[in-house]
Amino acid sequence: MQAWGDITKLAVPIKQGLAFIKASLYSSWSADYKVWRNSFLRNRLRICLWISLGVVLTVILLTLGTGTLNQELTRSKLLIDLVVGLCLFTCLALLKTPLAYRFPGLLFLCFSLSVILVPQVGTALLGIATPNVFTWTFAFLTQATIMPVRWPLHLLSQLSAPMFYLGVNAAFNLKVDRQIYSDVEMNLYLFWFCFICNLSVFLYERLQRSEFIARREIEVAYQKLELERKKTERLLLNILPKAIADRLKQEEHTIADQFPEATVLFADVVGFTQLSSQISAAELVVLLNSLFSMFDELAEQHGVEKIKTIGDAYMVVAGLPTPRSDHAHAIANLAIDMQKAVERFNAELNQSLSIRIGINTGPVVAGVIGLKRFIYDLWGDTVNIASRMESQGIAGVIQVSEATYECLKEQYLFQKRGIIQVKGKGEMTTYLLTGKQSLPAISSLPS
Repeated sequence: MQAWGDITKLAVPIKQGLAFIKASLYSSWSADYKVWRNSFLRNRLRICLWISLGVVLTVILLTLGTGTLNQELTRSKLLIDLVVGLCLFTCLALLKTPLAYRFPGLLFLCFSLSVILVPQVGTALLGIATPNVFTWTFAFLTQATIMPVRWPLHLLSQLSAPMFYLGVNAAFNLKVDRQIYSDVEMNLYLFWFCFICNLSVFLYERLQRSEFIARREIEVAYQKLELERKKTERLLLNILPKAIADRLKQEEHTIADQFPEATVLFADVVGFTQLSSQISAAELVVLLNSLFSMFDELAEQHGVEKIKTIGDAYMVVAGLPTPRSDHAHAIANLAIDMQKAVERFNAELNQSLSIRIGINTGPVVAGVIGLKRFIYDLWGDTVNIASRMESQGIAGVIQVSEATYECLKEQYLFQKRGIIQVKGKGEMTTYLLTGKQSLPAISSLPS
């Protein structure tokens, strides 16, 4: 019970930490949502302005088509429509300025003023005191359906209509028709119309915010999934060649390929067993890791495939899984560089290690077997001989079989070791690889 109590106490700060992380994410997402909302408002406001301009243009054309321009009232209404259109064009121009990006709500109110206040001032100049309920409701409906965000702006726009009506008429000393306040049916219509518009905007924005945060959560989850996939991919490529990993991902359960020619190298660290009795296990692993990491870099540099490490032995192959004609040359170059790497390793860490290397060329079978902890491995007589070339070789020397010698004798230097007794194979002629042949000097052309 005491242990359970300790676990419970430990769970409290963990939950608090998770809650803090979640709150921080939601706070960040809320800020991102506000940026998205302002961008949405700007884009939809542009649509509203063009629609309103279309409406104003329609009214102007209708007025011009009536043929009553000789009447003063008609001319005055035409002038009001032209001023409204000019205001709307001004709002469109302001949408392209930094003001629209910093204060999109201000342009929203400018749009509302253009279609509500400007006509009210114009009609007041004509001495007309009646409110234009049709214009108000049309403007409110357009705003609520095309720009359904930031409902307080919609409410402010709706409240401004009667306030402008009273304020403008008071400013011009016009008589306000009191019947407007006593018309219960019209007032209820305006109230419920505005209420439904505001409720619609409020619910839409609430839904949009939830969807925005949900999309962000999905994006974060996808990013985490993609990160884990890349980690798994890197881990898989550290175990298997890419071509083999791709085949396994396609659910190819058994992989076994015959390669008519490849070159296999085995290397063993001489003196490592004695060293293991002189230093701690941790230091031993660090040393071996440092040396084999150097070998890994060389294998990647020469384009050969590391197969595995067995204790202090190192195995690589060239010519598979992607065949190449210069497989023997790649392994020979790697072997020479591995010897140089051991010399650098000894100089840097004050050690006296050496490696024994064996190489053989021939046909091999390569593939992946098993269900757990599988590796890409090689089988065949070529592999066994390469292992014997190493185990029965000489410390600090690269011993190759006659098959490898035949592939390399034109470009590399060899010393014939002679015939040795190879376990399981009997007598075999072997050679010691000592280096590359230098390029012949180019003679000068006769003058």
